[in-house]
Amino acid sequence: MGIRKFFNDLKSHGHRRTLGGLDFFRYIGPGLLVTVGFIDPGNWASNFAAGSQFGYSLLWVVTLSTVMLIILQHNVAHLGIATGLCLSEAATRYAPRWVSRPILASAVVASISTSLAEILGGAIALEMLFGIPIAWGAVLTTAVVLIMLFTNSYKRIERAIITFVSIIGLSFIYELFLVDIDWPSAMRGWVTPTFPDGSMIVIMSVLGAVIMPHNLFLHSEVVQSLEYHKQGEKSIRSRLKYELFDTLFSMIVGWAINSAMILLAAAAFFGGGVPVEELQQAKELMTPLLGENAGNIFAAALLLAGVSSTVTSGMAAGSISAGIFGESYHVKDSHSQIGIVASLGIALLLIFFIGDPFQGLLVSQMVLSLQLPFTVFLQVWLTSSPRVMGQYANTPLNRAVLYGIAIIVTLLNIYLLIAQ
Repeated sequence: MGIRKFFNDLKSHGHRRTLGGLDFFRYIGPGLLVTVGFIDPGNWASNFAAGSQFGYSLLWVVTLSTVMLIILQHNVAHLGIATGLCLSEAATRYAPRWVSRPILASAVVASISTSLAEILGGAIALEMLFGIPIAWGAVLTTAVVLIMLFTNSYKRIERAIITFVSIIGLSFIYELFLVDIDWPSAMRGWVTPTFPDGSMIVIMSVLGAVIMPHNLFLHSEVVQSLEYHKQGEKSIRSRLKYELFDTLFSMIVGWAINSAMILLAAAAFFGGGVPVEELQQAKELMTPLLGENAGNIFAAALLLAGVSSTVTSGMAAGSISAGIFGESYHVKDSHSQIGIVASLGIALLLIFFIGDPFQGLLVSQMVLSLQLPFTVFLQVWLTSSPRVMGQYANTPLNRAVLYGIAIIVTLLNIYLLIAQ
């Protein structure tokens, strides 16, 4: 029993010629795992910092990041569908060793940074709700996630993750009705790029929190585990066509939730000139503004986000580690287990040395942004290669768009380094 069981029910629909009525929802699934990954506690910190410090002016980062994310996730899903390989496996098989090894090693570091943010977020939530110290909360969060991963209860995890996403989304939608949103300013913020003084670190944190390297590895792993490449060309073409429904639906859900966080922070804190510098502070400030229920909902949703996103980061780390050895993810396999334990274990150890949890969350997301160009260039090179993808290789237009995204992310990172 492994990740192949994760979406086993979807397999029987791989040969459908058309989608009737609500049948396309049968293709929804892999993308929701990615959605969980980019509404993790690191996103919470980045988005609340963006909204509280800069109002609605950085909403464009969420829009730009989500558009790029849809394109990248759709592209990496094609790799899994057409080849039956996840991104890590494909890199190991087709890229020169001197290229693949350093990039995959840096992806493991990014996965550790992701796990750190997610475990830390769960610990902060436990402190808010029950007064449990951060260190003990981190240990408890890690233990719960390891149990979920190593018990092989993937169908239960799948249902739990979808439930978590729904609850988190509803929580923020509920809170938006309790505050006054300046919608004209928000509409401008979504489509007008601006770079306010001192905003670059926050911009890169938001970017890294939305387009997360480990999610590219995870999406390709989950999709390839369905083994469409073994069902013939007809099945591959059908899945390639309808996979976009899954990606679009899931990424738009993520865009809405991330936007809601910035809107909430802008409305509740920016007008009063109160920057959010810790998530505990956000809860305390929101309670008198929005009522006791809002504070409790905030903490409970943060806990759900922390646990569910730690599950997906652990799976991604296992996939990267297994791929280095030319294998698919399987929780019973030692190479997958090494990735899971290393990612969660090292992240847990680092938490004991973090003095400022909120800054730790922001920096962890910035690390993801710095690693991202390496993963994206590798992915685009693989999906553009006829040797790897055969007839499903990227078209010249696709290549131009994908390399354009990689260049934009690289330039933003260079600008960040120069600005510092």
